[in-house]
Amino acid sequence: MSFLDKRLKKDFLETCAGIQTGNLRLRTPEGEVHDFGASGPGVEMQINDWAAIGAIAARGSIGLGETYVAGLWDTPSIEDLVAVGLGNFDQFGAYAYAGVWHNLKFRVVNHLMRANSRRGAGRNIRAHYDVGNEFYQLWLDEGMTYSAAMFSGADHDLGRAQNRKYDRILDRLKNSERVLEIGCGWGGFAERAADRGHHVTGLTISPSQKGYADARLDGRAEIRLQDYRESSGQFDNIVSIEMIEAVGQRYWPTYFATLKARLAKSGVAMIQAITVPDAYFDIYRRSSDYIRHYTFPGGMLLSEAMISDQARKAGLAVRGTHAFGRDYARTCTLWEKRLQAQSSRVRKLGHDEAFLRNWRFYLGASAACFAVGQTDVVQVELTHA
Repeated sequence: MSFLDKRLKKDFLETCAGIQTGNLRLRTPEGEVHDFGASGPGVEMQINDWAAIGAIAARGSIGLGETYVAGLWDTPSIEDLVAVGLGNFDQFGAYAYAGVWHNLKFRVVNHLMRANSRRGAGRNIRAHYDVGNEFYQLWLDEGMTYSAAMFSGADHDLGRAQNRKYDRILDRLKNSERVLEIGCGWGGFAERAADRGHHVTGLTISPSQKGYADARLDGRAEIRLQDYRESSGQFDNIVSIEMIEAVGQRYWPTYFATLKARLAKSGVAMIQAITVPDAYFDIYRRSSDYIRHYTFPGGMLLSEAMISDQARKAGLAVRGTHAFGRDYARTCTLWEKRLQAQSSRVRKLGHDEAFLRNWRFYLGASAACFAVGQTDVVQVELTHA
């Protein structure tokens, strides 16, 4: 073992020794087994190469994801492991964020090179959504809904939970003959709305999503391959489900100004957004993470206070909110299990093990963040002020 590996091992074992919430069984490349903590859920981590710890110390959560994808460490449950890390955040804080120079580089990449300009937004969205409709069909519900479901008690059916989410939004619309959906995905909401007598104009900048939505709706909604900034006219109501995360901080004023301009005087805009806690927003804004860097390039989450502030500046007001982050944890857990069950078919589509590990890390880490409250999801009801 090199001197550097010995130092990495010593520092990491000392950090793990401070675990207060949950417990960890750590297996080292040398075959040693170390147990830390005494209460709560037990998790395992197999370190295959001490270089993983060096990368995490230097690059924070980005390094954590990169080294998992590269196979430098393993665990039976990414969700449980990340949850223990978040539950002992004070102890593992030194491993949570990238160093100064790495963080500066990540911010430059995210905020400048991946900015969601009209050209950049299309490139960023295609990087995630245009990997093939067949891939998403393997693990999403039959309605192809890629956003938080809303569960009820012991009902674990993902399709019913997704429709429950849609129905809550539809129940809050007023005079909703004409609905604009900003970010319509594969048409799940538009189909549910059409079934209830509404006419939806859906916007997407993903060609593969438009093709799928057009085929499923067969004229019952108008699906446009169009950036929200190029839309025109007014609509009785507006719906935007987990699209705002991809807008980017620079374009938040434009997004909310578009809501204001497109919304009829007596209408309602229902925005479903993934959020970070208000108290954490400044730290989050100044840093980066694996999901922003690799999964949703150019994106950034808001806090509830930021949503309210941006809405107010645009001449809109928050009339109600509903948070259901634990349901999103449940959604991500189900997605990860469904994806794992279809791993052989994913490979037959031409995707390799690194691709699968990237998605497992993204879904597992997301589930953990929602489960412990590091992130939340909220439906926000907006009207003209």
